[in-house]
Amino acid sequence: MYFHKQELQHAATPDKPDAVYARKLQEVLGGQYGEITVAMQYQFQAWNMHIPGKYRDLVFGIGAEEMGHVEMLATMIAQLLEKAPLGITDEAVQADPTVAAVVGGTDIQQGIVAGAGARPVDSMGNPWSGSFITASGNLLADFTSNANAEMQGRTQVARLYHMTDDHGVRDLLSFLLARDTMHQNQWIAAAQELREEGYEELPVPSNFPQQKEATEVSYQYINFSDGAQAGDGRWASGPSPDGHGEFSYVPEPQPGVPMPPPTVPDARWYGTTATSNTKEKIAGAVQDKLHME
Repeated sequence: MYFHKQELQHAATPDKPDAVYARKLQEVLGGQYGEITVAMQYQFQAWNMHIPGKYRDLVFGIGAEEMGHVEMLATMIAQLLEKAPLGITDEAVQADPTVAAVVGGTDIQQGIVAGAGARPVDSMGNPWSGSFITASGNLLADFTSNANAEMQGRTQVARLYHMTDDHGVRDLLSFLLARDTMHQNQWIAAAQELREEGYEELPVPSNFPQQKEATEVSYQYINFSDGAQAGDGRWASGPSPDGHGEFSYVPEPQPGVPMPPPTVPDARWYGTTATSNTKEKIAGAVQDKLHME
């Protein structure tokens, strides 16, 4: 059950309108690593979780917080758009507000579609997609993905911080940066605790019998580039982080195996094949008569 309280976690009031910056801010709202993504990612991870207790409570709690961050950013964007001029001052451009909006760098759909409000899109107007979220049911995989999402999101917020001198906007971004600092550390700590408590191990999934994989290449760094220094890294020699193997370095790939011949699909897929068109038509007709669906 959800209950909405009409308060914000932190102040979200700009000093002045700025429609151009409102468009930029859409990235950390509806982009791949925006607040909508992490809010929905954490909620689905919690709904799909197979064990009760602290990990499920953790994910539910942060998912709810991230929904509050969605609300703060949407509120900020709406206020940046409030009373913002639609275009720029040049008369030749200002005569057409749509052209003025494009030239000025604003998102015209924030006005036309949303009535001077935020939208579930990124800074280029691409709709937010549920395919952005990761909720696999494997907690070590998911928590590692969460740490990455928070790192990418914090990077984008840090860049946006330097794109404005508005004190109100910077105040909100400063708060979001701080929460992303916590969340990065939180997910790394949670992943470590999962391993320490024996729930999951590397490699993920750790309960798949490793002897069923081609173990001769499990810990090889195979150099598929003409760069010569990859062999100097920690990943090219010494014990692997999962404790199950020793890294080795292979300077270049072994010779490959021949490609199989091109496939010949059912004639009723109507792909172009090496078979003559006449034969393809006859084959399709025969398959239809024999009900070979």
